[in-house]
Amino acid sequence: MNNPVLRASGLTRDFGPLRAVDGVGFSLGEGELLTVFGPNGAGKTTLLRILSGGLQPTEGVVSLRGLEQKSGDPEWYRRVGFLSHQSFIYGHLTLDENLRFFGRLFGLKDLSTRVPDRLEQVGLASRAGSPARTLSRGMRQRLALARSLLHDPEFVLLDEPYTGLDAHAASVLREVLTTLKDGRRTVVLVTHNISQGLELADRVAVQVRGRFVLLQDRAEVEVENFERTYRQRVEEAG
Repeated sequence: MNNPVLRASGLTRDFGPLRAVDGVGFSLGEGELLTVFGPNGAGKTTLLRILSGGLQPTEGVVSLRGLEQKSGDPEWYRRVGFLSHQSFIYGHLTLDENLRFFGRLFGLKDLSTRVPDRLEQVGLASRAGSPARTLSRGMRQRLALARSLLHDPEFVLLDEPYTGLDAHAASVLREVLTTLKDGRRTVVLVTHNISQGLELADRVAVQVRGRFVLLQDRAEVEVENFERTYRQRVEEAG
């Protein structure tokens, strides 16, 4: 790939004798979305934590537009948005107050326009003055996504965004995630939902026991047979 936006090379992470990520490498171009599938315990969340800069790899390098990731580098955090299992939402604060709090942490100056814009983007503008504790599970997930996008990151990480959502909430969230396909954001999505993951993807990976056992362009994927291919790869690697 010529001039990739994101480059990960030889990423490995050990926790004592356990190797959670094992030699993962890939590149993504401008506006591309990589969906990573894999069974529980495959190391997917650990991989995202490494890419976010929140966890240093035992070995390997991550770079974003030539900027090599370094521990505690504020410039890296300004360029990355991470929707994790932890929402980092404060229930006693309103939606508006939650986003303003995180905006101040990032040193953002235009919060009077940025916060309403983000709430509108995720369909929560009408609830701006409501305490976050009053939100449904799906609404909290959308607010967490607004927090992740507040500083307009160019690289977005999404860890199982559909978990625990009913069909309606998942449909609303899918519409919001589709807006990330704006041609300028590079995205890595981890999900167990094969149909939704393939729908959004430009590239597809399967991670098992820390390793990528499949990595290919979405155009090369036989959608109707992918679930069978996925299960075969998992069984073979297990």
